[in-house]
Amino acid sequence: MSLFDRNSPLKPNQAYLKMGIYGNAGTGKTYTGSKVAIGLAEYVKEKGGALPPVFFLDTETGSTWAKPWFDQAGVEFISICTRSFSDLKQAVADAEKEQAILIVDSITHFWIELCLTFARQRKRKDNRLEFQDYGAIKPMWAQFTESYLNSKAHIILCGRAGNTYEYQEKEDGGKKELISTGTKMKAESEMGYEPSLLVEMIAEKSLERKKKLTIRKGYVVKDRSTILDGREFINPGFKVFLPHIELLNIGGQHVGVDASRNSAKLFDQQTGKPDWQKEKLQKEIVLEEIQNLLVMHVPGQAAIDKQRKIKLIKDHFNATWKELEEVLSAEAVRQGYDTMHRELEGKPSRYSNQGIDDSIPDFKPADKAAAAQNNPPKEPEKTPAAPAESAAATTEKRGLFGKPITAKTAENAASAA
Repeated sequence: MSLFDRNSPLKPNQAYLKMGIYGNAGTGKTYTGSKVAIGLAEYVKEKGGALPPVFFLDTETGSTWAKPWFDQAGVEFISICTRSFSDLKQAVADAEKEQAILIVDSITHFWIELCLTFARQRKRKDNRLEFQDYGAIKPMWAQFTESYLNSKAHIILCGRAGNTYEYQEKEDGGKKELISTGTKMKAESEMGYEPSLLVEMIAEKSLERKKKLTIRKGYVVKDRSTILDGREFINPGFKVFLPHIELLNIGGQHVGVDASRNSAKLFDQQTGKPDWQKEKLQKEIVLEEIQNLLVMHVPGQAAIDKQRKIKLIKDHFNATWKELEEVLSAEAVRQGYDTMHRELEGKPSRYSNQGIDDSIPDFKPADKAAAAQNNPPKEPEKTPAAPAESAAATTEKRGLFGKPITAKTAENAASAA
């Protein structure tokens, strides 16, 4: 069955804004993110939906200064101050339940907190991570990026700017030097690839009428629609990004990345090793069996015995021993062994087409039966049923932003899904 279906119509599948804004201090990240959120809330209402609230996950207390903008626009605004990566994951879930627009400012602090907490838990010297630590941290961060892309919520990520570096050779032919080649969002190295709309904020000094002025510009680094790619705006707000937002399937179905699909079938279910490792081991087993069969039937070391062995290998494999080891597949080696076994033993081998058993058993079936007899399965312990919650207790459940999750909220979330 093909992955690609010609009869499946291609429809807009992103119903929620996934935007990233990064820059140095004072470049207007919070301002632009807030203005986009206010305009987006009003746009959702114009499209026939309810005016969504805005949740602000604040790591720098900037939400205090942003609140008057939301009050003036009549948009409900709720913020909390935290840098916990655990809170970041919960905030995405809360925003989806409440059909809220989520602003994260700054995503950089959550990445730093996760790395620092991991280093402390592993008791790393000076809280410095070792190279192998990222093998554990990146999958944890990927839990957030997966929920970020798949969540049914508009999410605006603000982050600090970080430099990108690469080694370049000197003109005089000396040692390579490390130079800065650009900027990116300062977080996990792949974070900048996730948003569909990515904007870099830059502050420039200008001298106008003998007064020093700061001009804040937004440069569109990436726009998946390509409409705004490479464009630059002064003090950008919602309207300049509207061409991108209009292409979203707002109010329609949102299709994210199917995280249920994986490559588990490429690995052996017993050992967890890749299939090529399993095949290599199976091939080594057959090669050893070939050697044993030859020793049993042609045990001598005389010239005539060596010629006999070479002829048997040539007749049944049409290859040299070196080719058996490095070129032929495990299946081809098994088939050749079976024909040789029939000639020398007068009967099919265990690799006969009548039933090939190419598994790698962990222990004998008899041992399994004995183990089962000595360790009979335990009956599951009965746990008392949790007492039913009262309607009042259910109503008082609160999310990360302190907003009660009521029956009406749950109904709204269900209808949105």
